[in-house]
Amino acid sequence: MNDLIIDFSELMGKKVTCPKECGMCCLCQPEVLPEERNFFRMNHSSSLVRNRQPHDHFALALKKGRGSCVFLNNERRCTVYQNRPTYCRQFPFHFHVSDRIKAELDLSCRGVWYNKGNDAILEAKELADRSGSRLRAALREATAVYKEFFSLCKEAGVHEDQNVLRSSVSKNIDKFSDLGYIAKVMNMSLEEASVSLDDVAAEATIDMDELNEAAREAALGSMQSSDPLNVPVYCDGKWNWNLFMAGKNGIEWNVLDDNGDLHFKGSADPNEISLPVLDTGAKEILKNYVSILNGRDSMLGSAYHTMDSLDYEDDMTNVYYGSLSVAIIDLMWRSAMLDKFMQFGDGENTMREAIIFYDMDRLDAPTIGAFV
Repeated sequence: MNDLIIDFSELMGKKVTCPKECGMCCLCQPEVLPEERNFFRMNHSSSLVRNRQPHDHFALALKKGRGSCVFLNNERRCTVYQNRPTYCRQFPFHFHVSDRIKAELDLSCRGVWYNKGNDAILEAKELADRSGSRLRAALREATAVYKEFFSLCKEAGVHEDQNVLRSSVSKNIDKFSDLGYIAKVMNMSLEEASVSLDDVAAEATIDMDELNEAAREAALGSMQSSDPLNVPVYCDGKWNWNLFMAGKNGIEWNVLDDNGDLHFKGSADPNEISLPVLDTGAKEILKNYVSILNGRDSMLGSAYHTMDSLDYEDDMTNVYYGSLSVAIIDLMWRSAMLDKFMQFGDGENTMREAIIFYDMDRLDAPTIGAFV
């Protein structure tokens, strides 16, 4: 690893543990790498499946095709733990590869919130060492992609230094829990040629219907599927696997059990859910999370992906600040949705649970670059 530089700053001062009751990572169908296939072919051939999307690969089968991994027993322990795939070993760590490598930590794992267990940086370094060859190969490929991307941005006159983007957000981070400020930034990103956060004042009058519609559209985007494999999972404090699926009849809440069966728990009309007014504790939790998002290369990569899809017509400042603002109102709306279903009551706790619900979805967003 001496020739491979990785940014571990997001993991600084954090510890990780694996709660024995959880098993949520076992709901994420793990890819089986070529060097790992022989064990499963020789010992568990019926549990190895081939998937064509999002790329052609082999993976471990799921219970009833939609539940947890077939190797998770009724005590939520892995029965092939010593031979589990790299994907399983790596969770909740993610290595985002762009023109550099950055370690990111999936906050949907409840084990990262307890501040106990293994030192996150030491564990991530060990994982990176095992995946050194794949990281190097991905870095070579991603560096070329990023070089082309920045060249296209400069040619179109829409480029901005990422350090300037991040520094500007950091200087104004307290304002990103103010709906009036978020509304102003979103409007500017749509209306102005290039957005500067300097001296931006919150909207005096907020069109809450418009803002709620934008938040609702962002949040429901990942829930609009009747397939449990394609919706985000929220593992609550009682270790239930909660699935929220949005359809024409509203949001349906189900709990997935250990056998792969769904149990209906309730439903809600999304139009009756509104962005909440945050108390002091919730604002502090949100501010810390926005700081994490602002430091993630995957967040930048997601904004870059949006720029590419818009054919480089929008300035990088507009897309980045707009994307971050949409992420925030998405999270805030989900906090209101969770509270409606589960009645957390306390604003700080509701925001924390919303981040646990949201972060895996955030890390799954399209990005220029790749997770290894």
